[in-house]
Amino acid sequence: MPFVPVLHAEWIKIRTLRSQVGALAAMLVATAGFSALAAADADDADPLFSVFFGVGFGQIAAIAFGTTAVSAEFRGGALRLTLAAVPDRGRWFAAKATAIALPALAVGLLTGFVTLLVGRAVLGASAPGWSEGVRGAVGCAVHLTLMALFAAGVAAVLRSGVATLSVLIPFLLIVSFVIGDLSGSVADFLPDRAGQVALHSAWDGALGPWSGLGVTALWTAAALAAGAWRVRRRDA
Repeated sequence: MPFVPVLHAEWIKIRTLRSQVGALAAMLVATAGFSALAAADADDADPLFSVFFGVGFGQIAAIAFGTTAVSAEFRGGALRLTLAAVPDRGRWFAAKATAIALPALAVGLLTGFVTLLVGRAVLGASAPGWSEGVRGAVGCAVHLTLMALFAAGVAAVLRSGVATLSVLIPFLLIVSFVIGDLSGSVADFLPDRAGQVALHSAWDGALGPWSGLGVTALWTAAALAAGAWRVRRRDA
């Protein structure tokens, strides 16, 4: 089966599952909502991060989206039916990743610019400028998309939504912060922290806004490559 029909089929799966639509909506609500709360009590040290503070919560929804989109295939023999229609496992997994990336990026861009507008309204005169704000909005969208794809790759390796979320959510909420406090700049290279460098007005670490997103992209590429290998090697 050609790639485009496979992609269309995967998109139908995503848009017809309430849990995945809800996860996309949660990306916007969590990011904009927590950012607005943070901006209301923010100081002037890093106005851009004050505007996009909620991305730390929005990325949890992005991870849930990527995880459920892949893990649904491993329940009830769904993957066997999928591979009966699309025997080329590499093509199917590429279509699945694309079907995850496109809505995640679209919702991420909406989230980034809504969050920017809300943050500027809350901060008023101390808000970041438009050029810096647009960089943050685009960085927000790219980061959320990469985290969704990173989770998709991990879910393909573990073949379980519960296992994937049990690994990634504690990592984001606990381990990443602990390592960050103990090891300084080493933590900048973790996937969730590297991508968020683009959301800071200034950063004294080793990475810049786009190199930080590049590091997260490398983590994502590695996770997807591992997931694709697992799909090819393991019986459905």
